[in-house]
Amino acid sequence: MTLPIDPAQIEPDDIGAKQTTLEMDHEEAIERVREVFTDAGFGVPVEFSPSELLNEKVDADRDPYYVLGACNPAVADRALDATDGKLGALFPCNVVVWEEEPGRQRVYHVSIMRIARLVGMAPDDDEMADIVAETGELVDNAFEEL
Repeated sequence: MTLPIDPAQIEPDDIGAKQTTLEMDHEEAIERVREVFTDAGFGVPVEFSPSELLNEKVDADRDPYYVLGACNPAVADRALDATDGKLGALFPCNVVVWEEEPGRQRVYHVSIMRIARLVGMAPDDDEMADIVAETGELVDNAFEEL
């Protein structure tokens, strides 16, 4: 299978990559990210710890790693309509928090809206451009508060 795009040519801005570092313990960082994204207009309907799961199931010895599935319902509804329901396969928009070292947490997010356009799941039209811009602004606002 040939990829529809060359991954080496993708820049962080192409996928809406955002990241920051928080100087606090892991649990505090999770709470902070949840609070900030909620204040920015997202709900967090899904949360889980891959590190806990992997450490338990396969003795992975992973450092703390947590996923918050953020969703803005109004934008999600528009995105489902704009993609004939396909974008739901990528829902929710994940924000991950991992411990780089004790007291230092990395927060990372990529735009599922941008990725969906890159791989052809979403149209490259004005409606999708508006959705990408709106979610980008919401995420930017959240990262500014982190």
